[in-house]
Amino acid sequence: MTPQRIQRKRVKGWRMPEGAKYVGRPSRWGNPFRIYRGHHSIGPTWARAREAWHHLPAQECLVGYVSSSSPLGPEAAVEPYRDLLKARARDAPDRLRDWLAPLAGADLACWCPLDQACHADVLLEIANGGAA
Repeated sequence: MTPQRIQRKRVKGWRMPEGAKYVGRPSRWGNPFRIYRGHHSIGPTWARAREAWHHLPAQECLVGYVSSSSPLGPEAAVEPYRDLLKARARDAPDRLRDWLAPLAGADLACWCPLDQACHADVLLEIANGGAA
């Protein structure tokens, strides 16, 4: 069976399926990029980016605060995450493979609605043999 994304829920009686891995914030696989108030894309602080991704050139840390006059959807946080993993695949493929190994073959749980883009979709793809 193909691994899938599961929406984590806060309802009485809900339990995460056995073997599923939580990949939301603050797990080690959580997306550091987020949408704030619907019009702002926020990345990690410079200090956190350099600490976590010290092998990347400064111009690729993708940090900062970007405002838009149009509403931003979830994909505005997912695409920078995909770009980050592409840079890791290019510059540190062994490190990325080791980092993703616990996710291979597992269902991934996050809080994002299943009908919206989510970084867990990127993780599912890459951890199960897809290109970064």
